[in-house]
Amino acid sequence: MTTTTKRSLLKATIAALAIGLALPALAQEKPVIASIVFQGDSFMKSLQQGVKEGATAGGAEVLEINIDGDQAKETEAIDTYIARKVDAIVIAPLSATNSAAALKRAKDAGITVIALNGGLEDASIAAATFSTSNTDLGKTSGEAAAKFITEKLGGKAKVGILAFSSLLPEQSGERTGGFKGAAAQGNQIDIEAAQDAWLPEKAVTVATDIMTANPEINVIFAANEGGTIGAMQAVRNAGKAGQVFVFGIDGSEQLAKGLMAGDDVLQAVTAQSPREMGKMGAEAALKVLKGEAVEAKTVVPTLPLNRNDPAGIEAFLASLK
Repeated sequence: MTTTTKRSLLKATIAALAIGLALPALAQEKPVIASIVFQGDSFMKSLQQGVKEGATAGGAEVLEINIDGDQAKETEAIDTYIARKVDAIVIAPLSATNSAAALKRAKDAGITVIALNGGLEDASIAAATFSTSNTDLGKTSGEAAAKFITEKLGGKAKVGILAFSSLLPEQSGERTGGFKGAAAQGNQIDIEAAQDAWLPEKAVTVATDIMTANPEINVIFAANEGGTIGAMQAVRNAGKAGQVFVFGIDGSEQLAKGLMAGDDVLQAVTAQSPREMGKMGAEAALKVLKGEAVEAKTVVPTLPLNRNDPAGIEAFLASLK
């Protein structure tokens, strides 16, 4: 064997070894999951935390963004992730309809889409959807209100509503509709005012204005966390504790403490399990990327919290830790 032949064989061997070493490195490259939420309240933060935990535990890299209720910003974020060629997008869509076009582009580009917190009307886009029924959320709080109105208010209530219909009309409508239908069972319910206010600061102002314009109101229902916090504070500020009673949706440490407060303002809320929902979404994305089957739709049950059940509130607080 000539010296030239030996050198050629050596080069070929080194090249083969290099390829062999490179292949495992490529195989071990982390999948990239983009996590998109539409506001910065504790629910969405917990949702995104769950996505991060599930993705990280599965060996994935996570990219996070909060689009602050801006549909154009959501579309821009999705298009950016398409250009970056992420492996999956786990998203709480801003709209069940208006978010669809950008997410379909992502799907068509080979990106796995997982929808959270309501999902999309077009069921063909997301490989899996994880959500709690918005109607059930409203209904569960409405059932608590119905019992309270029957037992404490003589079966009659003048109600003010804080919603978020200009932000998410589908979700807001389902929650308020579920509440009104359930609260009216066996009771006389009059809706005196209904306005949008989903952030705490705004909700304090709107709830205060509603009570001033409608002094007969004795129940306020708020369709999300921020509205519930604001309504609770507005009743306290107005010195109407014991006269106006608040029911809401979502669960957080602040709301749990409101339920345990001695002022009797906040009566009941219906929480979701955002952290678990986000984690389930990330895990589903990783399964799809591995070629494994996942359920198309998973309903995450509601979690009622009532000041008459302090043990349940304590268990919820413990779960937040």
